[in-house]
Amino acid sequence: MPLGPPDRNPPPFFRQGASAQARLVLCAALALFLMVADARFHVVEPARAALALVLHPFQRLLLSPVDAWESFGDYRRGTERAMAAEALARQQLVEQAERLARAAQLQAENQRLRSLLELRPALEVASLSAEVLYEAADPYSRRVVIDRGSRHGVQAGSPVINDAGVLGQVTRVYTLSAEVTLLSDKDAAIPVLNTRTQARNAAFGSSDGNGMELRFLAANADIKPGDLMSTSGLDGVYPSGLPVAKVTSVERRGDTSFASVRLQPVAQLDSVRHVLVLQPQEQHAKAKAEAAAVLAAEAASAASLKAQRKAAAAEAKAEAKADAKNSGGQP
Repeated sequence: MPLGPPDRNPPPFFRQGASAQARLVLCAALALFLMVADARFHVVEPARAALALVLHPFQRLLLSPVDAWESFGDYRRGTERAMAAEALARQQLVEQAERLARAAQLQAENQRLRSLLELRPALEVASLSAEVLYEAADPYSRRVVIDRGSRHGVQAGSPVINDAGVLGQVTRVYTLSAEVTLLSDKDAAIPVLNTRTQARNAAFGSSDGNGMELRFLAANADIKPGDLMSTSGLDGVYPSGLPVAKVTSVERRGDTSFASVRLQPVAQLDSVRHVLVLQPQEQHAKAKAEAAAVLAAEAASAASLKAQRKAAAAEAKAEAKADAKNSGGQP
């Protein structure tokens, strides 16, 4: 088969019609015609509306990720605002609860102070108000430290009370503070009187530091739970009639001749803050005797002065009468 010259014409798929410039001019003219026609006669309005109606679902479908992202952003921002508002509300609630607790604490403290002020006129001994600073660090004792010391007139052995009853006794005195041994301490002891039976006994702090007990009490003694124990005033330290403790349990066993009696102090030893330090009864009696002696001396001095004045007045009267008599006897 003879070979001819090669065919240099492009295949039908790549054949081109009009030139690109001609097509550009045609499209530009068509676009200009459509713009003028649409502006003048609105010929493309129905086509545009139909095309918009057909494309609307596709537009919504394509915009759904954007809407979802915006909705998620709004939800996240709303959640953050809600959490911030909740945190602020919780903080305000905590502050209000703190203020309420502080107000309740101040109200209770004012009530205790009023009770102490009302108690002070009923006491026959001198008293000094004090505040509990802290509890002693010794784990084997029940002691507290108050903010009054020897400079303020506190003496060792002074009773310490509050509005409920006896708390303990001053055992150590420093210059600006003092140490008070509470009634529940294992080394504490106080003479008491059963207000129901008028029976006297001695109450001691329990070995575990959680209350008090009566020791060496006969098993057939007349005592029962609920009996109130008060100070007897026989020790020369505590004034008589101050509430001390209440009987909580009485155990009578057949194998011993003594009853086991447990007491609970009437004063709340763990929550006390303001106290009164009393002058010891002996010191009070001594001061009372000294005051009575001073008053007696003043009364004796006043009586002596009155007698001297009376004698001087009588002597002056007698002299006046004698002078009158002598002047009347002369010619």
